[in-house]
Amino acid sequence: MTPPTTVLRVLIADDNPVVRAGLAALLATHEDLRVVAEAADGRGALQLTRTHRPDVVLLDVRMPGVDGISALPHLVRLAPVLMLTYSRESEIVRESLLLGAAGYLVHGEFTPDQLTSAVRDAHAGRANFTSTPSSILLADLRGASQPQRVMAQSSVQHHNHAAYGLSSREVEVMDLIASGMSNQQIAATCFISEKTVKNHINRIFAKLHSTTRSEAIARWLGTARPGVTGHG
Repeated sequence: MTPPTTVLRVLIADDNPVVRAGLAALLATHEDLRVVAEAADGRGALQLTRTHRPDVVLLDVRMPGVDGISALPHLVRLAPVLMLTYSRESEIVRESLLLGAAGYLVHGEFTPDQLTSAVRDAHAGRANFTSTPSSILLADLRGASQPQRVMAQSSVQHHNHAAYGLSSREVEVMDLIASGMSNQQIAATCFISEKTVKNHINRIFAKLHSTTRSEAIARWLGTARPGVTGHG
């Protein structure tokens, strides 16, 4: 006997009625997703979230009256909140995440399937980001990693890119490994599956002649010389 499908209850908060209608129609095509309420501003989102207790809230940033950022710290106490917006500003992305958003999707940067997967992931505690917020987070991580050696590290990594023959995607993944991210965090940041992350890591380790994360990081950051086997 097939087990019953768990239905995730979703609240949409966006001041544009066309956007709300489009999102509701998209989610309605999936039997495990159901829109239980719609709000046109942050105040309405908070009131309706308290009333309907949704499993996930889709929240726009710019709305009249109480905007999404103002409502966010109150909403995250009640349900996972996935930012769904046209706002691409780095300050807004950072503030949203600091205030507890479960992810950040920019309109025009995701497919319908990616959106529905992100809703399910938000409920399961997994983060999702489209390309713009991912780039902002990656830039922040690179900037925060060993700030006293930014210029030297950049030169070393440029050399290593050529020396080890990593692709541009492998360079991105290796930078995230060096920043201390887990496979799950890398998958969310790059908007790829964990299986794809593992495949990239296997190829990176082969090219860097490494068997552990610590050994690969040492080679990548220039604290181990190419061709010398280390210990992880």
